[in-house]
Amino acid sequence: MTTVTTTPESAVVVEPSIYDRTFWLAYLANTILVLANALTFRFAELVHYLGGSERNAGDIVATGLLISVVVRLSSSHVIDDYGTRRMWTLCSLLYITGCLLFLLATDLSWWLYLARIAFVVGLTGMFACSMTHIQNHVPPHRRTEIIGNLGSSGFIGMVLGSNLGDVILRIVPDGRPQFLVLFGTAALLGTCYFGIVLSLTHGQRHSVAALSPPAFRLVVRHWPGMVVLVALVMGMGITVTTVFLTRFATSRHIDGIGTFFTGYAISAFAFRLAAQNWGRTIGRHWMLVRGVLGHAVGHFLLAYSTEAWHMILPSVLCGFGHALLFPGVVSLGAGAFPREARGSGTAITLGFIDFGSVLFAPALGQLIVSYGFQTMFLASSSTMFTVAAIYAVVAARYRDSETLPVA
Repeated sequence: MTTVTTTPESAVVVEPSIYDRTFWLAYLANTILVLANALTFRFAELVHYLGGSERNAGDIVATGLLISVVVRLSSSHVIDDYGTRRMWTLCSLLYITGCLLFLLATDLSWWLYLARIAFVVGLTGMFACSMTHIQNHVPPHRRTEIIGNLGSSGFIGMVLGSNLGDVILRIVPDGRPQFLVLFGTAALLGTCYFGIVLSLTHGQRHSVAALSPPAFRLVVRHWPGMVVLVALVMGMGITVTTVFLTRFATSRHIDGIGTFFTGYAISAFAFRLAAQNWGRTIGRHWMLVRGVLGHAVGHFLLAYSTEAWHMILPSVLCGFGHALLFPGVVSLGAGAFPREARGSGTAITLGFIDFGSVLFAPALGQLIVSYGFQTMFLASSSTMFTVAAIYAVVAARYRDSETLPVA
């Protein structure tokens, strides 16, 4: 498969296919990782089993993400300085360690915080390395396309993982055995992912002319702009669906969360394929506006869900939002940095998404404790509507560079 482009001189240039062995190995690895991560969506249930509340779950999640953001920003340059292979390997091992530590947690002690920190730092580092690796594998004008298509693998993993989690809860006895199976399986899948990473980066050599500057200097010098605001609310949306949705379903006696994440993943996969060229047609700014609005409406409808089938439409809307937001945010954010700092830029951009979770997770948990799940969903929806309106001004004023003809 090749891609043919036409230059202003009408000469035909044949580009090698970007969908080669490297892409498909990365695709398989990302599917496995998201599948494993989907099993850990039951973390709030684990906290509840250990005697905690939604506020406790929010605090633990926020603490893990805060440490992750600090580590990522303080050492974002290490991917550029020491190479993707080394950091990908280290983060994979850290993720596996975090999953294993979950198996040993017996109460709401520092041990659970330590497990969550190791898990999140490893997970976010793995995603950053994966995104950096695939971006450096393709021409600049096709980065948004490749990020989006690689990300579609995550939707397959989400369907498999969320439904596997529901099956485990149905067939494994209540209590501790369920969490041993959930997090033990996540660790096993993380080990399989680690093996693929070693194969994917085998023989990879890394050289750097000079060490990258600290993250703070990079951010000041190459500030991504208003896309940071979208990244923050994207982090809020991820927290709502991956941390608190399972407790919401339990509180309303809805049978599992597989229905939501199946609809979410199928929708996101379909729209990701349908919109893979939107970055070069309507532009990434308008992709972000549409993506945030999709999440806003989806969260609003979730507030009034009382049956499993009520979650289908919200899942489709949230999936649509995710399909547009992730490639747009990563491409715009990381693209603000030069190629030699692309790893740092990717890590920093993903760090802004995590920082959104840090900001909103405790507040969302407190809203649930004080006013209930419906208020939490309405608050997240209102916040997203506001951000969409603000960013629409940016989209109207600035033309996206990807929509310009490629010379």
